Amino acid sequence: MSREFELCPGRRVGGDQPCFIIAEIGQNHQGDLDIAKRMIRMAKDCGADCAKFQKSELEHKFNRKALERPYTSKHSWGKTYGEHKRHLEFSHDQYRELQKYAEEVGIFFTASGMDEMCVSLAPSRTAKHFWVGTSDLGGSPLLLIVLFLLFLLVFFFFVTSSQLPVLMPYFPVCATMDAYQSAFPDIPIGYSGHETGIAISVAAVALGAKVVERHVTLDKTWKGSDHQASLEPNELAELVKAIRTVEKAMGSPVKQLLPCEMACNEKV
Repeated sequence: MSREFELCPGRRVGGDQPCFIIAEIGQNHQGDLDIAKRMIRMAKDCGADCAKFQKSELEHKFNRKALERPYTSKHSWGKTYGEHKRHLEFSHDQYRELQKYAEEVGIFFTASGMDEMCVSLAPSRTAKHFWVGTSDLGGSPLLLIVLFLLFLLVFFFFVTSSQLPVLMPYFPVCATMDAYQSAFPDIPIGYSGHETGIAISVAAVALGAKVVERHVTLDKTWKGSDHQASLEPNELAELVKAIRTVEKAMGSPVKQLLPCEMACNEKV
């Protein structure tokens, strides 16, 4: 069984601890602070443990040519890629406001640092985790910085796919979970799902996922490339309920008479 550790103040993961459920808001807030707060509240009301965003320092992540190129996608929030990204990017003060709001609501708050500058802003000696996106797993400077910091920090691995929405069944989630668990038996394994529906995420928990992350939205029809693979409030609430049910069903490997079976046992 994987070891357990404190991921957030007062909340441990791994071992026999309940699955830590992350509502990945990302940039589905449409660049609107009030919508972001509504989504934090929604995540809490649906039973998620954590609301997660994404933070980039655009001038460090992209060069001038990339930021100035025309961006004509139906999901665009500006004439250029830079205008589009800036519309969706909250300032440091806005993130502090969101973090304060999450504390008031009673849900943990975190964000993916999408470039080296964002990671360098983190309090590295007190942080419990860093989030590295799939785009950096090929060996970016961001990944190298995080790997260096891991000498000081506890970490865990996610099974995930970079495609949104992932085309099932072409991504072998179950087999990958087993492979990760076998390769790293002492490290909690998580699942970051980009599929539609909740079945695969629930199956991942039955296979031992100690952390589950799913993108969330208030409306799948909104403009933005992540909404289609996101869960609306009713789906997130159903996912949380299903995960907690699976956890109860996993129970003990010892088969014994249950209290609810006593009446039938006395009768037959």
